[in-house]
Amino acid sequence: MTKQGYHGPLERIDECIWRIPKSYKPGMNVEGRIFADDRLIEQIRADQAPEQVANVACLPGIQVASLAMPDIHWGYGFCIGGVCATDPAEGGVVSPGGVGYDINCGVRLVRTNLVHDDVRDRIKGLMDSLYRKIPAGVGEGGPFVFAGKEMRRLLAEGSRFLKAQGLATESDLEHTEAGGRLADADPEQVSGKAMQRGADQCGTLGSGNHFLEVQVVDEIHDPDAARVMGLAEGGICVMIHSGSRGLGYQVCDDALRMLRGAPCRYGISLPDRQLACAPLESPEGEKYLGGMRAAANYAWANRQLLMWQTRDAFAEFFGKPWESLQMNLVYDVAHNIAKMEQHDVGGRTKTVCVHRKGATRAFPPGHRELPDRYRAIGQPVIIPGDMGRASWILVGQPGSMEQTFGTTCHGAGRVLSRTAAVQQAKGRRIDQELAQQGVIARARSWKGLAEEQPQAYKDVSLVVTVVHRAGLARKVARLRPIGVVKG
Repeated sequence: MTKQGYHGPLERIDECIWRIPKSYKPGMNVEGRIFADDRLIEQIRADQAPEQVANVACLPGIQVASLAMPDIHWGYGFCIGGVCATDPAEGGVVSPGGVGYDINCGVRLVRTNLVHDDVRDRIKGLMDSLYRKIPAGVGEGGPFVFAGKEMRRLLAEGSRFLKAQGLATESDLEHTEAGGRLADADPEQVSGKAMQRGADQCGTLGSGNHFLEVQVVDEIHDPDAARVMGLAEGGICVMIHSGSRGLGYQVCDDALRMLRGAPCRYGISLPDRQLACAPLESPEGEKYLGGMRAAANYAWANRQLLMWQTRDAFAEFFGKPWESLQMNLVYDVAHNIAKMEQHDVGGRTKTVCVHRKGATRAFPPGHRELPDRYRAIGQPVIIPGDMGRASWILVGQPGSMEQTFGTTCHGAGRVLSRTAAVQQAKGRRIDQELAQQGVIARARSWKGLAEEQPQAYKDVSLVVTVVHRAGLARKVARLRPIGVVKG
């Protein structure tokens, strides 16, 4: 598939939703729906991602519509920002392309009792400390090594395994999506090569768009929800974005090889071979789900260990235990995952497999899966932006259950490929440009900063405004970066 722009139909439904009609191409079982406003839809048309939305609509057992969030851009199989739910009772399939190579790439937010004045004149020293403490970069290992029975337990238990090792608290688990563990993970579906790649990478950032940011809360939009989360204007937070590292990549790679012939075996016709899939209730589908869940558990453990090392770095730098700094986890959400969930479809409650590929869960107030603390306000939704502008905290709203299987956007969305971003950055010092904006950046390479420069991304505030207006999630607070560690 080439990546020229999309020239097919886009029909406006309302101010925030556009339709790709079911009649657009043969094989579409449902229509496509893209959440965007007038400004974002023009960027979206310039990419082939809407074609991928139409392709996903051809998957067997897909329910209601093939969906895309306003941060949509081209990806492998599914677009990034793509969402679909499939029903196993109707021959529904699971597709690794609907999860991605970095299984359970996700983000967590840690609040502190520090305020901007506490770090304003010390931010360079703090970022140096974090840069020394947090392993980052391509293939970089860290101080934690898991193998044999320990690795299998970690893959089966996720963050709960770390609690038994004294590296997580019960509060950490309570404030992590799914408690930091997907049930029915099958470590036997994780190859020896995958385990070897992940042996020393749990507790490491990696590279690409992964980061650790020190941020200051600079706008409060929902004071009640912010208070429940422990966020106040001027407060210091830390945002951590990483996934399942080499282990998850290998699990996906292995699965794609296993599934290469599955569509033919099950009589499934696909418009794009990158949508390789198998019925949820087939041996191949169950094997992928078991391995994917194990990799998701690894990713939650990875972010837990990254947070633990961050707490250590803050404690050393400020000379106080992290508990005294009140470095509490606000929430952790996955944005590359497939999960069996119950949803209302056409007036009936169904158990469906929700694929979220570069998309974030956004359950509303009262949902049974939310911790008691957030039951009244809705699930915290963490939307990172770029390292020069802002990130956002929202809460899930009822509209997400009505329109998107409990889902919203996951970030800003790229407008430049990594190659184009590097080309545009030639002769520039991105770190110095960021410093002039008040952001201290520490990175393993010039290329890493060049690929992730702010100009490579849409303005996350435009993306967030769409999901806010569409009723998928409501704005709570804006966070401005003041320091970043990149791979």
